[in-house]
Amino acid sequence: MNKKHLLLILYILGFFNACRSDQSKSVISSTAIEKPNHRILATSPHVPEAFSQGLFMNNETLIEGTGLNGKSWISTYQLGTLEYDKKVILPDDFFGEGLTLLDNKIYQLTYKSQIGFIYDFSTFEKIETFSYPITIKEGWGITHNNEQLIVSDGSSTLYFLDTINYEIQRSINVHKNGSAISKLNELEYIEGYLYANVWGSNSILRINPSNGEVEDEYDLTNIVKMEKSKHPKIEVLNGIAYDTKNKNIIVTGKYWYNYYRIVLNPRQAEINN
Repeated sequence: MNKKHLLLILYILGFFNACRSDQSKSVISSTAIEKPNHRILATSPHVPEAFSQGLFMNNETLIEGTGLNGKSWISTYQLGTLEYDKKVILPDDFFGEGLTLLDNKIYQLTYKSQIGFIYDFSTFEKIETFSYPITIKEGWGITHNNEQLIVSDGSSTLYFLDTINYEIQRSINVHKNGSAISKLNELEYIEGYLYANVWGSNSILRINPSNGEVEDEYDLTNIVKMEKSKHPKIEVLNGIAYDTKNKNIIVTGKYWYNYYRIVLNPRQAEINN
C-alpha cells in the first residue's frame, strides 16, 4: 500500500468517526429536550402588557413589578384572574426593575436612576427611597435572605446589602465550571439557595450563596417555545416567585400571556402528583 492510499483510508475513517460523533451529540441534545429537569403543573393568565421585571408570592397573593419608562407599576393578583387588587404606578422618568418583600415592606429597584423605592405592603404607600452604593451601577434583580437585601446589577456579581444603611456587606461572583456567569437578572431566595434568571437566556440558575457556585441549571426552553408558539411578540423569560405552601415556583416573562407553575425537580413533581 502506497502513502496516497493510506492517507485516503485515514481520511475516510476520520470522516465517519466525525459523523458518529455528531450523531451522538444530536441524541444527547434530543434526550435533554425530552426529559427537562422541571415539570409544568398548571398555567394561569398573565397581563400581556406587563414588561415583567420582578415577581414574588406572599401567601396566596402574587406581586409583580414591571419596567419601561411610563409603563412601570407594581400590582397584586390572585392567580387565575387578570384583575389587580392593588396597584402603584411609578413616575414616567423611572424604569422599574426587581422587587422583594421583607418585614411587610416592598423594596423596588429602578434601572439607571440608582435609587430604590420602599412601600408599605398593606397600603402600597411609598414610605422611603434609598440610594444604591456607587459600586452598583444599575438595578436589575433583588431578593433577601431575611437578614440582607441581595441585588444584581447585570454583571456576574451579587451584592448583599445592609437593610438599614444599604451599604454592601459582602458580594459573591457567580460562576460555573470556573467561568463567570453575567447578566444575572430577577432573583429569588428559596430554602437557602439563590435562584436567578439569566437575561436573554431560557435558564434559571440555582446558586450557592456562600461562594457563588452554580449548582444546577434549569432549561425552560420548552416553556418559552410554548409561549412563543401562541404569541410570537413575547420577550424573554423573567420572573421567579416561590410558593412556600406548595413548594413549587411560578415563572413568567416580559409580555407573556401566562404564568407557569412548575417544579424544578422531576422527583418532587412525582411526589406532588
